[in-house]
This record gives sequence, structure tokens and C-alpha cells, in this order.
Amino acid sequence: MIQLTQKEKLLLEDQKAHEELCITKYTSYAEQAGDPQLQQLFNTYAGQEQQHLDTINQILSGQQPSMGAGQQQQQQAQPPQQGSPAIEQPLAQGTQNDAALCQDMLSTEKYISSTYNTAIFEMTDANVRQALNHIQKEEQEHGEGIFNYMQSKGYYQPK
Repeated sequence: MIQLTQKEKLLLEDQKAHEELCITKYTSYAEQAGDPQLQQLFNTYAGQEQQHLDTINQILSGQQPSMGAGQQQQQQAQPPQQGSPAIEQPLAQGTQNDAALCQDMLSTEKYISSTYNTAIFEMTDANVRQALNHIQKEEQEHGEGIFNYMQSKGYYQPK
């Protein structure tokens, strides 16, 4: 049985709210996306965010966290990187919507990854830190998958 401090509980409640938001956004955005590849990516990430939420709920209930197999699914969900960058061109309306959905989720993943960083440093139980570190790594992989998708479609070109 895990004994959490008040601060740990508050930080985990924040992470719980973040995971719930990610599930809602990924699910909604999968329905709005025009590209079937993006729909699949968002649906995959929604499922992984649900695993994250389940892990946080386990910890909040005092149970030792169990780690899921999300990383294997993550590897399959990432779009392949292309060798040459796409040429920037004006985006069609449906493509603009997909680009906006991606930009929002990339920003969301950046923020949530950073909040996990704080939570990890505040946890006293090594197993909880390890579980949160695993989740943070998957959040970073979600961001990488979205970035790679955006770059492959010409939506985002680092300068």
C-alpha cells in the first residue's frame, strides 16, 4: 500500500485532470481529422492516455502501479519519417484543420510532459516515480509522433 503525502495527491490529481483532457481531445480530434492516418494516430494515443489515467488512479487509490504495453503500440503508431522535407505550400481547408488539430495536440503534449517532470521529482516512492517517468516518456513519444506526422505532411518545418 502506497502512502501519499498531500502534495503528492495534489500533483497526481492535476496529472489525472491532464490525462482526462488528453483522452477527450484525442477522441474528439480523431473524429474531426480528415486524414485516416491522423485519425488512427489520435485514436491510438487516446487509448494510451487511458492507460496513463488508469495508472494514476491506481496510485491515488494506494495501489502499486502496473505498467501497460503502451510502448509497443506507440512504436506502431508513429508515421514513417520521410527523407526530404515537404515544400511549404498553401494548405487546403481540410488539411488546415488537420494541421490545427496537430498543433494543438503537440502543444498539449509539451505542456503535460513538463508537468510530469515536476510530479516525478516530488514523489517519495521509487515505484511511483518510475511509473510517472514511464508515462512522461510516452507523452514525449506522442509529441514525437505528432511532430513526425506534421513534418511528413509539410505542416511543420523547423527553421
